[in-house]
Amino acid sequence: MEPLIALTVGFGGARLAGLAGVDAVDGWQPALRVGLALMFLLTAFAHFFPRLRADLVAMVPPALPRPDLLVTLTGVLEAAGAVGVLIPATASLAAACLIALMIAMFPANVSAARRNVAQGDPIGPRTALQLVFIAAAALAIP
Repeated sequence: MEPLIALTVGFGGARLAGLAGVDAVDGWQPALRVGLALMFLLTAFAHFFPRLRADLVAMVPPALPRPDLLVTLTGVLEAAGAVGVLIPATASLAAACLIALMIAMFPANVSAARRNVAQGDPIGPRTALQLVFIAAAALAIP
């Protein structure tokens, strides 16, 4: 739920700033990219904060090697994508890469739901939320 809050608050705050005259975020797409950046910075942070990291490592499907390394790699990619969506020259590529990353990481959500590890949310709500995030990233592509 925290990523959705970050996305919504980031988008809303940036949109208000744009309406108040901040040219860089004057429009719904630039504001949406700020929301995405905030969301992915939050989720990237979780990859490196010890208590949250343990939950993410537990989510990795058991068949995959080096879950700790995979969690580190995805955290770095999320942070890079967050920065990339804020740079106009890289925003489209970064948003597309974040979509691909979310799709690639979705099996971890399925695995976690089936094994009742980490957050333990049922797969239905996990899927719906993932679709919202993918749609937001797709809409952010200029």
